[in-house]
Amino acid sequence: MTAVPRRVRATAAAMDLLRRLRVLHGPLMLHQSGGCCDGSAPMCYPAGEFIIGDHDVLLGLLDLRLLVDELPTTAPEPDDIAPVWISGPQFAAWQHTQLVLDVVPGRGSGFSLESPEGFRFLSRGRVFDDNELVALAATEPVTGAGWERGERLAAATEPQVVAEAADACPIPGRGGSFA
Repeated sequence: MTAVPRRVRATAAAMDLLRRLRVLHGPLMLHQSGGCCDGSAPMCYPAGEFIIGDHDVLLGLLDLRLLVDELPTTAPEPDDIAPVWISGPQFAAWQHTQLVLDVVPGRGSGFSLESPEGFRFLSRGRVFDDNELVALAATEPVTGAGWERGERLAAATEPQVVAEAADACPIPGRGGSFA
């Protein structure tokens, strides 16, 4: 059976920006917006500043200590973790997709911490393959209510940080069957 894949990964640039923001603002959290003012941008907040609902889904815990292709060797301190949440209805639409947190030049949302930094977070995605979908179907997502009850994510075995977004979600037209 295929190992359960991560529902969220991040590029090295996104992790670098998150580490800078943690120095400025303390522990962080992210919420994948479902639309409205900033479209579907991932929003970064100081930990606890965005209220997680009972039906929100935890996509993953970004370990800010990790570099490209590293796996953790020790448990992180709480301040080293940036949880990534998504609303329940938004998760229903994205559940077949691995979210890849990236960063691009530009102005972020006025509500998101990266706004004054000259960059904005961007969600990229890769559709899970059939084997990954089977592995994911065998696990229940952790909701806000489940988190409050003490539910936690299973340990993942694939690296969390990729050098570039294309390393996690290949771009059509740049090799492969789309060339």
